[in-house]
Amino acid sequence: MFLTPIEAAAWFTPRAGELRLGQRVHCLPAVDTAAAYREQLHRAWDQGQRIAILGVPESIGPRANLGRGGAEHAFAAALRGLLSLQDNPMIPAQELLLVGQVDCTDLQQQGDALRSSDPSELAQLRALVGRLDQRVQAALTPIFETGFDVILIGGGHNNAYPLISALYQATNHPVGAVNLDPHADCRTREGRHSGNGFNYAYHEGSLRHYHVVGLHEGKNNAEILATLTHANFSYCSIHHLYVADWHSELTAIANKAEAWQVPLGIEVDVDALHGVPASAINFNGLNIAHAYSFVERLAQLPHTRYLHLAEAAPSLHPAGREAGDMACAQLLSELVLAYLHGFQRREP
Repeated sequence: MFLTPIEAAAWFTPRAGELRLGQRVHCLPAVDTAAAYREQLHRAWDQGQRIAILGVPESIGPRANLGRGGAEHAFAAALRGLLSLQDNPMIPAQELLLVGQVDCTDLQQQGDALRSSDPSELAQLRALVGRLDQRVQAALTPIFETGFDVILIGGGHNNAYPLISALYQATNHPVGAVNLDPHADCRTREGRHSGNGFNYAYHEGSLRHYHVVGLHEGKNNAEILATLTHANFSYCSIHHLYVADWHSELTAIANKAEAWQVPLGIEVDVDALHGVPASAINFNGLNIAHAYSFVERLAQLPHTRYLHLAEAAPSLHPAGREAGDMACAQLLSELVLAYLHGFQRREP
């Protein structure tokens, strides 16, 4: 098993007279076989848990895309923010299952020793991402098969590919994805990295529908835009959103996704947001209110099955790691809440 359990109590400080989310959330116990893993998932489902949270602490994917490291710290920051929240009737803690994190320590260590500037070592980095794909998909497929929605946090946007592949395998139906991102992540299939997960998924038949929200036309090369056109995928540019009515745009996005009538994934690359510490920090992005309403609205749709929060990198905050941890803890926990609120309002 490539899975490390999480002890919720390690991520928050209790306070007398209050109950934190970390004191209520159900944590999956340690397992050592695939059969035991599936058994524990079914047990959690029978107990009423419906949304599984999984982390992937890696930055191999962004570095294999010639980017920067730092995304390996996002899940830890998210746990600090989420598990410190107050337990109250506004948050359905009883429906949450903290599965743990994909164990990629060995892959991350190997990747840390490689230079993306060296062609042969870059190829090794991309091979490591391929191995990571297998571990992430192996952890996700039984979760989807049991019936859970998934919230996947941390690491690069490379993890969209095993997410889509796992949902396709579990449902035996091609998937749709809506991605809040200045980049389409449809780069050429030159070896796996954070910039080409949707292209791989499309060519392998697991991704049927794809719409990018906030795409920056100057940050996507001509081949990427041609790939979107060839696949009959669509996008709404950031420049359009600058002058558009967000509420109307959000309604149109939700209507488009609902019309697909396929298992649906919500993708958020946090570098779509202004000033968030990310693998590629953005000072011309949308704000947290845009991201919150995007996630909350799409989570209401009956075919939605996952939320993916990618590319947060606390150590890349201009003021340093401590400030980055705080910013990412607040942002990621807020977007998890957006999914929970949408899930509670989901259409039957």
